[in-house]
Amino acid sequence: MAKRDYYETLGVTRNATEEEIKKSYRKLAMKYHPDRNQGDTSKAAEEKFKEAKEAYEMLSDAQKRAAYDQHGHAGVDPNRGGAGGEGYGGFAEAFGDIFGDMFGQGRGGRPGGGGGRQVFRGSDLSYAMEITLEEAAKGKDAQIRIPSWDNCETCKGTGAKPGTQVKTCGTCNGSGAVQMRQGFFSVQQTCPTCRGAGKVIPEPCGACSGHGKIKRQKTLEVKIPAGIDGGMRIRSAGNGEPGTNGGPPGDLYIEIRIKKHDIFERDGDDLHCSVPISMVVAALGGEIEVPTLSGKAAIDIPEGTQSGKQFRLRGKGIKGVRASYPGDLYCHIAVETPVKLSEHQRRLLRELGESFQKGGSKHSPSGDSWTDRLKNLFS
Repeated sequence: MAKRDYYETLGVTRNATEEEIKKSYRKLAMKYHPDRNQGDTSKAAEEKFKEAKEAYEMLSDAQKRAAYDQHGHAGVDPNRGGAGGEGYGGFAEAFGDIFGDMFGQGRGGRPGGGGGRQVFRGSDLSYAMEITLEEAAKGKDAQIRIPSWDNCETCKGTGAKPGTQVKTCGTCNGSGAVQMRQGFFSVQQTCPTCRGAGKVIPEPCGACSGHGKIKRQKTLEVKIPAGIDGGMRIRSAGNGEPGTNGGPPGDLYIEIRIKKHDIFERDGDDLHCSVPISMVVAALGGEIEVPTLSGKAAIDIPEGTQSGKQFRLRGKGIKGVRASYPGDLYCHIAVETPVKLSEHQRRLLRELGESFQKGGSKHSPSGDSWTDRLKNLFS
């Protein structure tokens, strides 16, 4: 079967630069590499991987590319006296970069390349902080205790037992990485002996087990912004675990949790609360006081208010972290049925009930609709 055009295979134009060709090949190699394609698609992916490899092998070499541009596939066919030759330096370099990307290795620290040992960023830490709804609304300054790492006083941070010394790793000669070569393939890996440190400790310090650091606790000042909500996180840069081989430390993430409130429930920047009123106030109306996070507020209850009625107090909610104005407070009315009645109160209620019956459905706002629904149900 005829081979595809190399430029078409890599998805570049004929005037593409070396960097564009390399970038396109790395993308295809990452996509179709056998280690990343298993199962039913593995064979097709392997073929595409080989096709892209061959195209890059030719176009990354200036002589081969010139021969291909002039004579096509015949110009680079070794059996027909084409360009041939070595010319694999660019391919090996690109392939090494790909393996570095796939296995998480940086491009620095290559043996023989002047890089030095590999460094790794420290892990992030998570801390759960529980605050009240009032504290979330107003914000607060808090102190928390978190783990920290100080240099071991016994070994002065070297990790070696006093009287002994740290030695350069003989496997990687202090670079922290080793390379495996096979033909024009070059794969860089973290040194298995020193794990990227570039050094070994024959006799570790007993106080710190060779780590050179001792875990302790420290107090950290944290500013909780006003309006923060449950589930939000505050990032404290550099307060995570320390890095390896001089790498930067990780970060600390403080996750906010809001304690359950006795009165209010939060919904975004809005607040909701249930307000119980007596059946007398519900029937006759009147003014009642309701709580807010900033004090008390008054609500006028109109005559004949039913249970479940909702009253909205604008601006009495919470001003969120990113909001320009505060939310609202929603008061949900709950009409209470009186309990523990005296005989006198029972007699009065019976008389009141009889008078309601004489008045018919005018005293029951939903009575007619309820009766109609019953008739429809049983008809």
